[in-house]
Amino acid sequence: MTNGNNKTTKSNKSKKTKKALTTARDIALEAVIRIERDGAYANLLLQQMLANSPLEARDRGFVTELVYGSTRMKRACDYLADRFIADPPPVEARAALRLGVYQLVFLGTPPHAAVNDTVEATPHKFRGLVNAVLRKVIDAPVSYPTDAIALSYPDWLFDLFIAQFGDDKGRALMAAMNEPAEVIERDDGYRQDRSSQMVAALVSGDLVADICAAPGGKSTYIAGESGGGAMVAASDRRLSRARLVSNNSERLGLDNVTSVVADGRQLPYRPASFDTVLVDAPCTGLGALRRRADARWRIGEEDAARLSSLQVELVLAARDLVKDGGEIIYSVCTITDAESIDVGDQLAKLAPDLKPIDDFPDGWERYGAGARLLPDATNDGMAVIRYRKTK
Repeated sequence: MTNGNNKTTKSNKSKKTKKALTTARDIALEAVIRIERDGAYANLLLQQMLANSPLEARDRGFVTELVYGSTRMKRACDYLADRFIADPPPVEARAALRLGVYQLVFLGTPPHAAVNDTVEATPHKFRGLVNAVLRKVIDAPVSYPTDAIALSYPDWLFDLFIAQFGDDKGRALMAAMNEPAEVIERDDGYRQDRSSQMVAALVSGDLVADICAAPGGKSTYIAGESGGGAMVAASDRRLSRARLVSNNSERLGLDNVTSVVADGRQLPYRPASFDTVLVDAPCTGLGALRRRADARWRIGEEDAARLSSLQVELVLAARDLVKDGGEIIYSVCTITDAESIDVGDQLAKLAPDLKPIDDFPDGWERYGAGARLLPDATNDGMAVIRYRKTK
């Protein structure tokens, strides 16, 4: 009995007490740890964590800036800290250093707040290291060995942007995608970036299929007054994502959006039944890197080729759904040739009955068979091709 009690006491003492996440930096640090250690998606994780937090709106915004900013700029932040570290630090210390450096160098947070409050949020056994390194960062000049590190992009991605857009324009695009994304609220209260609204505004017709619809921003735009109030069949291949479309439609009071769980290549609709099909295809997201903070670290050089093949398949499937004379809108939130011009070239060979429509509103820059938006102060990057199906 005594032995049993001793074991119980020892077991209870060995359990780690998880720190309560009560401050903005507590939550930000936990988020960065989970993004780095567990591969969590920044946008999904942060949405969940903030929904369960006691923070007020201002502090929630600060958490978002800390997590997104330090994740976008992690290569630059890590370099500035690593100058004063002999060995790679554990993930908890790495996350704290990243947050501290981001505040000091990129946010311009007063040093006493950036250091003291970050150290306070750090697990006790790493506080000495984090405090010492951050205080050295305060006094050290900010310089980088390469421009890819300074702009915080993987080498391959930096080289790709420079090769495709030239030195000055490529750097400007990358710098634009290091800035916080602008939050825009539609008249109906839905928050959606301006570029996505511009894509949705291209869609016309009374009966529309949106075959990669989650979370429903474009579907609800098309179904709402701004988009002409079309009937929209919105589909996505995962139940959880289809529910997002349904929930957003219900929240906006739209009864003309039907949410369906289906793969965009095998849709349960009658052939030639839609006026327009929107193919907002899965892509690398290389035009929306500021909005998807961790995307630049997840994407590989081979992903564009793999995804462009899927994009072609989706457009070919959409061709069977649209009426003769109807339209297909192909869109991706990327700006490189592999997922725009190259896709257009493939479709020209595989689907000669799809004729590109040379008609785009002001704001679009003609690009190959379609048009694009480049990342700037107000827009994410987008590429689109409009097709009309002929007999």
